[in-house]
Amino acid sequence: MLEIKKKSAVPVYGAGAVFALYCLIFPLYRTWHFIVLAAIAALSYVLLSMKFTGTTEFAEIPEEPTGNAEVDALLDNGKQTVAELKDLREKIPGARKKLDEIINVTEMIFKKLRSSPGIYKDVKRFADFYLPTTMKLLRTYESFSTKSVRGENIEETLLGIDSALDSVLASYQKLYDSLYKNVALDIETDIVVLENLLKQEGLM
Repeated sequence: MLEIKKKSAVPVYGAGAVFALYCLIFPLYRTWHFIVLAAIAALSYVLLSMKFTGTTEFAEIPEEPTGNAEVDALLDNGKQTVAELKDLREKIPGARKKLDEIINVTEMIFKKLRSSPGIYKDVKRFADFYLPTTMKLLRTYESFSTKSVRGENIEETLLGIDSALDSVLASYQKLYDSLYKNVALDIETDIVVLENLLKQEGLM
C-alpha cells in the first residue's frame, strides 16, 4: 500500500484571513508594519498547521503483469475473489475471525503464484474448485444469517457452514504449505551436499 499524505487547506485560508483582517485594522505605511504582518501571518499558518495536520490516505500500488497471460488472468481472478471475500466478511460478523484467516491464506497463495509461476496448475485447481465452493457456502451463510425468523433447518445449515469453515481454512493452509514442497526438497538436497562436503574436508 502507498501512503499519501494530504495537507489541510485550513492553515492557508487561516493565514490569508489573518492577513486580510490585519490590513483592515492596522496601518501599512512603514516597513516594520509589513514585517509584523508577515510574522503574524506566518505564526498563524504554523499554529493552524499543527492543529489541522491534514489526512493520510492509502492507495493500492498497481502490480506489474508477470508476462504470462494465464498467470495474470488467474491473479486478476484471485484479486476479485479476495475483494468479494472481504465484502462478505463485513456482512457476516459471526464468522469474521475465520474469514480473516481464510482471506490471509488466499492472498498468500496468489502472492506465491506471482513469484513462482510454476505452481500455476495447483493454484488454478484451487481457484476453479475450492474457492467457488467456499464462496457458495459464504453467500448462503450471509443469506441465512439475516433471516429474522430461523427455524431448525436454517440453524443447522448455519452451524454446518460455520464448522465447514474450519475445514476450509485447514485445507487452504495445507495447500499453501504444499506450494513450498519443491523448495523444501531443494533445501534438503543442499543440506545433504553441504554435509557431505564438510565430511570430505574433515570438518564434521
